[in-house]
Order: sequence, then C-alpha cells, then structure tokens
Amino acid sequence: MFHHAFGAAAQLRPLEVWHAEEFAAHMDRAREHIRPWVGPAFVTDSVEGAAAVLSRYAASAAADGARLYGIWSDGRLVGGVMFVAFSAAAGVCEIGCWLEPAGEGRGLVTRASALLVDWALLERGLHRVEWRCRADNVRSAAVAERLGMTLEGTLRGAWLNGGAFHDEQVWALLRSDHPARRPDGIRA
Repeated sequence: MFHHAFGAAAQLRPLEVWHAEEFAAHMDRAREHIRPWVGPAFVTDSVEGAAAVLSRYAASAAADGARLYGIWSDGRLVGGVMFVAFSAAAGVCEIGCWLEPAGEGRGLVTRASALLVDWALLERGLHRVEWRCRADNVRSAAVAERLGMTLEGTLRGAWLNGGAFHDEQVWALLRSDHPARRPDGIRA
C-alpha cells in the first residue's frame, strides 16, 4: 500500500471509495471550516455524498486525471491534498488542499503538497503545476509561496462560491524553476 509518513504521527495515503464513512465523518468536522475555500461539490454532508466524491476521483485517477489523497494524523483523517486537474498530455496540473482545524499549524499541507509537486514535475515530467485560491485565503497563498511558486496574477470575480463571486489568485511553478527542498518539503 502506498503511504508517506510525516514523522511518527502523520501519513499521506490515497483516499479511496472504501473510506466513504471515514471521509463523511471528517467532512462533519471540517465542513464549515473549509466551505468558504473549496467548491460546493466537494463539501459533502452524507456517507452517500462522500462515496460519490471519492468515486469521481477514483474514476479520474483511473483515467490518469485528478487524484485525491488523505492526510491522517494519529490515525484520524484530518485533511488532504489533491490534483484538482491533471493532464499529462498538456503537461499541466493543479493542486488543491483542505484541512479540518485539528490538522492545522503543523505543516502537513505543505509537506503533502510538496510530494505532489515533486511527483508531477520530476516523476511524471509535467511542465507546470498550478495552485489556485481565493485572493483572501492568506493561508493557502502562504503554502504556494513555501512551495516556491510564483504569483502570476489575480483573476477578478472568477470564482463563484456561496452565492458571491470572489477574486482568485493563480500561482505556478515550472519544472525549470523547481526548487531544492529540505526534507520537510519547504523550499530551501
């Protein structure tokens, strides 16, 4: 089984359909915390909805597209990272993340995202990794910066969520700009 340990207490593993009950319980803890920052189709409120999200990502991963990974801390699912979009043919992907409050402040998203960046650029040979976030999501933008990404611009009113349009930042890292990393995933 694939997993990557972050010290003794945290792991990154694929989130799969059989995790539906655990994912639903996690969404119960995370829902209101992440709702302003992620798309409504991801924020489920039932085991069936969780299974549908996980099934969508499983089908996409099977087609070499988007993928979903969970972050477990002390044996409990606390968040995750994902390839929101992944196109080997186009040489471009987008990475996203989410955390419930219990997972914050320990660098879990930065380290997990660094693994996805490295895999996409170095192992799969993609040309570009993108990170998109609401312009007022300073924590998400800080992760992109720690990953060595460049803020390329802000798309005004580009993202509809919660009945309102929000500005969206676009961050990116090209393979030619890939930074050296410390073992904790942060740019050296």
